Amino acid sequence: MAHDAAIPAPRRAPDGGSLVQAAMDAVTNHIREHNLRVGDTLPGEAHFAAALGVSRAVMREAFGALAALKLLDVGNGRKARVGALDGSVIATSLSHAVSTAQISVAEIWDVRRTIEQRTATLAAAARTQAEADRIVALAEAMADAGDDMASLTRHDIAFHRAIARASHNALFEQIVASFAPLMEVAIPTAWRTRVAKRRKKLMIDRHRAIARAIAEGDGAGAADAMAAHFDASIGDILRADAE
Repeated sequence: MAHDAAIPAPRRAPDGGSLVQAAMDAVTNHIREHNLRVGDTLPGEAHFAAALGVSRAVMREAFGALAALKLLDVGNGRKARVGALDGSVIATSLSHAVSTAQISVAEIWDVRRTIEQRTATLAAAARTQAEADRIVALAEAMADAGDDMASLTRHDIAFHRAIARASHNALFEQIVASFAPLMEVAIPTAWRTRVAKRRKKLMIDRHRAIARAIAEGDGAGAADAMAAHFDASIGDILRADAE
């Protein structure tokens, strides 16, 4: 890619923001103005430092912060590249918000309910046959997991991510992926409240109903089945929190 266009000097933000933030803004502006795409390379720290009139230390910190945000892919011995969309950044923020009591797991599950109803609807319309087969297979894998909580949790997370992927909306896929760390804790917690075999079977049947509706191209049915699943799940989480 060509990188010979002039790079504007960093300007401090109106609120007195740091040179590092201004340098970060300059890098992201460079990406946008040069129409760079995922995997394209950027000029090095030295190039930006000279063009912006800042120290290498400032640019090193700016590149590091952008890499932490997954906006850049930085590796030893090679030029920085434009990073790909990554739900782990959202996941980190959500985990922090829960651990510091800014939001509750039940609130996140309520938001998930809305998002995953939509992904189920889209998946029913857009899924390939291979994607439909995988969603069905994951629902059956949950049933086969029995009392193996680690296996059940792994298949449950994969089930919801497979539906998001089948929606063919990259943002939905990354948002649903961002819930995975919290699901690793909340799913076993919720399942421990389902002590009766009948309740466990009901939850498995709800996953099967979601999978079946998606496989059959029934968007309304998939959304309704997903809503029923989350209504029960949120109740289980609230009961667990109350214990």
